[in-house]
Amino acid sequence: MENKNVWETYSVAQLQELEDHAKEYMDFLDRGKTERECVDVIVNKIEEEGYQELQALIKGKKTLKKGDKVYAVCMNKSIVMFQIGEKPMAEGMNILGAHIDSPRLDVKQNPMYEDGGFAYLDTHYYGGVKKYQWVTIPLAIHGVVVKKDGTTVEVNIGESEDDPVFFISDLLIHLATEQLEKKAAKVIEGEALDVIIGNKPLSFKKDKEENKGEENKKDEKDGKEPGKDAVKKGVLAILKESYDIEEEDFISAELEVVPAGKAREAGFDRSMILSYGQDDRVCAFSSLKAMLEIEDVERTACCILVDKEEIGSVGATGMQSRFFENMVAEVMELAGEYSELNVRRCLASSCMLSSDVSSAFDPSFASSFDKKNVAYLGNGMVFNKFTGARGKSGSNDANAEYLGHIRMIFEKEQVHFQTAELGRVDLGGGGTIAYILALYGMNVIDSGVAVLNMHAPWEATSKADVYEAKRGYVAFLRNAEM
Repeated sequence: MENKNVWETYSVAQLQELEDHAKEYMDFLDRGKTERECVDVIVNKIEEEGYQELQALIKGKKTLKKGDKVYAVCMNKSIVMFQIGEKPMAEGMNILGAHIDSPRLDVKQNPMYEDGGFAYLDTHYYGGVKKYQWVTIPLAIHGVVVKKDGTTVEVNIGESEDDPVFFISDLLIHLATEQLEKKAAKVIEGEALDVIIGNKPLSFKKDKEENKGEENKKDEKDGKEPGKDAVKKGVLAILKESYDIEEEDFISAELEVVPAGKAREAGFDRSMILSYGQDDRVCAFSSLKAMLEIEDVERTACCILVDKEEIGSVGATGMQSRFFENMVAEVMELAGEYSELNVRRCLASSCMLSSDVSSAFDPSFASSFDKKNVAYLGNGMVFNKFTGARGKSGSNDANAEYLGHIRMIFEKEQVHFQTAELGRVDLGGGGTIAYILALYGMNVIDSGVAVLNMHAPWEATSKADVYEAKRGYVAFLRNAEM
């Protein structure tokens, strides 16, 4: 079987729609570089489209009927949306599920130190990364700092043209003989991923002369040299002035170090998008757009966008938590359908697309792929019947009947798709949230967009594939039912 490049199939009107979709997607990537930022952007968008907060409806003792749109947020890091359909929810929903966390560097709770005239932030990498890819590139810091009094300070430094950026140093090539003999996994160790954040010492002399140096006085009282950790103290002074943050406030902070810079069109033909965080925000955005496009659905449509997928879907905001199940129960209660049995029936009778990315064929590393069973950029959205590693370990393996049903829908709606495996057998592997939802007994298959440079600081996708994913998700929400 041979898949056709979808660029050759579009009308002029479709090409314009594709470009508009890509532009909006790139803006989403720029504004949502963390899971918290994604949730904030999504809530603002869906409230404009008529979605109501579920907890507010519960407190107001409201009821739900066909056409109503509701959402719920979990700890500002995960979100679920529902559009109530014509049929009872106990007969099942059509569900899109993606994740909004991405590989990054997390700032530790006791991170600041000074060495060799530099101030550093100590980090712990999050998710699967090639550590050597994160050195010598411009970095930004996003996140929140929660102070002892409960106030939250939002941090976003490195994205504006007027902002400073940060970086991790690497050894110069002239002295790298021993370094280059190491395996790639050891060239840059995890504890070496410390971010340089300053090099200018605080001026103690001036402070002392003006009798303003409270920190100097403390140092002298403690028997310390006035200039000790002066660069670190200089950075702390800036944080205090700009954000009213003390060093101890890092204890209750969630700060994420990500590549600085906006999403860009790639290639002379501008056919691709190069950006941080496309795994899996490309599927999250396409799922969001599909939810906003559909109207008057037969089966209740649902979209769940979760945190922590990159580290196993654990924790209260990951897919393994009861957040999703609890919100389904709450929605069914407001729709007058709740019972424990009806919740079980709803979940077991649902159809789901686990919307996650797949590896794109890279001719530079052709031996890592089975060319017959790999996704190609520009050939449409991707279905992975199974993921996992080695002998499909840890995989959700979709039923043939379900895949046949999806084929029927997509051919009817003229959605371009391809099928793939993650890579060559026994070479590696990966997983998604699919197996977690399959525990309810529902039909689930992995589907999404092919990504080049997956998990690198800058990932590449095809505009055409992003567009087809949205079209495919719309077709699924409108037509799936088994």
